[in-house]
Amino acid sequence: MSKVVLVTGSNRGIGRSTIIEFAKAGLDVVINYCHHREEAFELKDYVESNFNVRCLVVKCDVSKEDEVIEMINEIVDYFGSLDILVNNASVCKDSLLMDKDMESFRRILDVNLIGTYLCSKYAAKVMLDNGNGSIINVSSTNAIDTYYPESCDYDASKAGVISLTHNLAREFSPYIRVNCVCPGWVNTDMNKELSVEQVHEEEKNILLGRFADPEEIAKVIVFLASNKASYVNDSIIRVDGGKFNG
Repeated sequence: MSKVVLVTGSNRGIGRSTIIEFAKAGLDVVINYCHHREEAFELKDYVESNFNVRCLVVKCDVSKEDEVIEMINEIVDYFGSLDILVNNASVCKDSLLMDKDMESFRRILDVNLIGTYLCSKYAAKVMLDNGNGSIINVSSTNAIDTYYPESCDYDASKAGVISLTHNLAREFSPYIRVNCVCPGWVNTDMNKELSVEQVHEEEKNILLGRFADPEEIAKVIVFLASNKASYVNDSIIRVDGGKFNG
């Protein structure tokens, strides 16, 4: 029986590429979205047309516990199992620190951090019953040493994801491996509003001299979920092209 993987926030960007890479590897995939239903079902059509795998689309706001429980139950009812979770769902709303309001700040934390906690908690119940599983959290170099005051809410949420990764790895060992990927700059919709000048300025501080393509992050995620990474656990892995502070 093929393994089943849930990728949250997978209708676009890194999540979309991750779904495709898992499907290429022959895994059954669950596409999760909160908005942009059309994109999610377009991806489902693409997966089913190009790969011999099963595909399920589930709408869920990962910050809401009842919706997460319902999503996990739907996956288990449909596939009979859940083997891999990729906590990718994320939001970012840049603004001057003093202009941020409590509602938008809390929303960033709710999706990026609370969502990771909720999905991990309820997916782990299934994995522990099965005696094995893998969770990969998507954080950011913003959580480590690439700070932007206009992204202080995002940076804080992603730092929380790293801390949560360490604790989940301890809680679920030895049955579930928990690792974290920290991308740097990636060519996604989240960064599409950057000016050409901003992009060029940031590229100067990347040893490879360019932003990543989403599939380059996805390939690392798929590796971490695979048997090739069977002894990789509680690891925080930068995928940033050699980002340094210029």
